[in-house]
Amino acid sequence: MVNRKPPGIYVLPSLSRESRNVAYRAWILILTFLVYTCYHMSKKPVSVVKNVLYRNCSVPIKEGYELEIAPDNTSTTFCDWAPFDQPNHKQLLGSLDLAFLFSYAFGMFFSGHIAERLNLRYFLSGGMMLVGIFTAAFGMGYFFNIHSIYFYVGIQVVSGLVQSSGWPSVVTCVGNWYGKGKRGLIMGIWNSHTSVGNILGSLIAGAFVTTSWGWSFAVPGLITFGIGVIVFFFLVPDPEDVGCDMPDQHGTHVVAEHGTNKTLNIDPTEPSSEDGDDLYHEQSYSSIDASTQALIKHKQEKPITIWGAFFIPGVAEFSLCLFCAKLVSYTFLFWLPNYIEHTAHYDAEKSADVSTLFDVGGIVGGIAAGLISDNFGGRATTCAVMLILAAPVMYIYNLYGSLSLAHSIGLSFACGTLVNGPYALITTAVSADLGTHKVLEGNTKALATVTAVIDGTGSIGAAIGPLLAGLIPVWNDVFIMLIISDILALLCLIRLVYKELRLDRLLGCTGD
Repeated sequence: MVNRKPPGIYVLPSLSRESRNVAYRAWILILTFLVYTCYHMSKKPVSVVKNVLYRNCSVPIKEGYELEIAPDNTSTTFCDWAPFDQPNHKQLLGSLDLAFLFSYAFGMFFSGHIAERLNLRYFLSGGMMLVGIFTAAFGMGYFFNIHSIYFYVGIQVVSGLVQSSGWPSVVTCVGNWYGKGKRGLIMGIWNSHTSVGNILGSLIAGAFVTTSWGWSFAVPGLITFGIGVIVFFFLVPDPEDVGCDMPDQHGTHVVAEHGTNKTLNIDPTEPSSEDGDDLYHEQSYSSIDASTQALIKHKQEKPITIWGAFFIPGVAEFSLCLFCAKLVSYTFLFWLPNYIEHTAHYDAEKSADVSTLFDVGGIVGGIAAGLISDNFGGRATTCAVMLILAAPVMYIYNLYGSLSLAHSIGLSFACGTLVNGPYALITTAVSADLGTHKVLEGNTKALATVTAVIDGTGSIGAAIGPLLAGLIPVWNDVFIMLIISDILALLCLIRLVYKELRLDRLLGCTGD
């Protein structure tokens, strides 16, 4: 058998079986958190730098800075960065988002398919290094004084393709190591990497945007490349690679013990063994259901096709919901600093800083959605409630968000909580649940493809949202588009919400 252990593992101290299971699970959660933090950190600089690629040169670039004087004393665009100094600058800036997001969506459908057929450590580390290289390459346009729209659009196209390597890989790694039990809460906390990455990207890009915007891309690119090297040496994508136990993927409290034809019962409600040292109990292999037997036969599993993933119950509904939800989230991601600058009249750096409150809200929303759905058992219902609340909050934000700094901060936080909560839950716990659905009979190698299908569909919406925001000239109309998309996301879940509520009612009647 080919040795799949990463080389860095050999320098670590040996651990007992129980300690090894705990240590590796914690390490995978931390490492994949850092990985996708870097992926999102490298996406963010474009939205921050937009404010200096085209701006009103008749006002100082930052409070306290001297006003630049136009050579002819009349131009208000002399300080802008060509080719974005044209009257159609909003469409040109929107084309950067369009190029990135459509190539990302295109790549997403294939990256999960590829990831299931390659060693995830090679696939993810290679993808990260390429992301770092092409993120930094965008900043090279500043240092080498490049003014071709084809250069910047081309970089964005390639960046989108290599960025698609990340999400199916990290969700598969976490899904391989963690069972269904508290998946919503664990993945809700873990998914804060999205918002943490956005915050770091905004702060790093904002630190350089008014002085030397090339570094806004170069610094995140270097960090991402460095983490990619760590992934190559230390990522363990699958428990069996290092002799750890397979997790319980169906909430049965049963896990497969590596290297045996036995399973381990870890139901905490059952009495412990006679010596009191262990909660693990052996059961005969013949008494275990087919899905758990499939987990034990992990090595014989075959990946599913992209088309086959659509027929898993719930995948189509959540994919369409994510299409609309991600349209809203990514419009905020790529245009919020620009919106704040134009409505509240802050400078580029302050606009970037204030926009981070949307991502702070996203952290709270993701954790809250995961915790609520774990305790009440309704993923679709949790998403629906947050989507219902998000529409009026976005309307209020558009009306009052620019009145003061306090209004901007508070409403940005509230929007982030309600907009990113459903998005975070669907892309993490829901994807992992559907990727290990009982109809797959324990085939965990379907996880990357299911994740890619759901997030790939959502990424098409993520591409359309910023594109429309760039084409729509009035911000009020942009918010109308976002509210309509939020309502459509809600409608996509109606059938699943009905099924969850009906099941809950039936279980309640049974309990009585």
